[in-house]
Amino acid sequence: MEECIYFTNRNINSGKVKAWVFKEKCPKCGLGLMGKPVEKGKTKIRAKEYICPECKYKIDKDEYEPTLLVNIKYTCPHCSNSSELSIPFVRKKVSFINETTGKKQLVESIRFQCQKCSKNIDITKKMK
Repeated sequence: MEECIYFTNRNINSGKVKAWVFKEKCPKCGLGLMGKPVEKGKTKIRAKEYICPECKYKIDKDEYEPTLLVNIKYTCPHCSNSSELSIPFVRKKVSFINETTGKKQLVESIRFQCQKCSKNIDITKKMK
């Protein structure tokens, strides 16, 4: 888990999705793995930047995350096909209907298509 920026293991209806994003080496020194800042032994999870622990090089979150790949292992909820793939780690705004209120809502999601049936599968950002 320490070499991952993002990890999730979800059940989506009758399907399953496991997704993870590995940390990359620092583009400046090539020694450390880029990660969120750490203060007093705790990672600042809401930080808007990534820092190299070796050379203290900083890069903005919006600039760094699109260069990463998300690795996905899934079982499709539509056709039960099991497969693996890697796609760019980019979240897009996707429209969902809120189950409690019944209203449409925009949610950040990693969207990919099943390699067999080509239907969309979404890994939504967890909501409060």
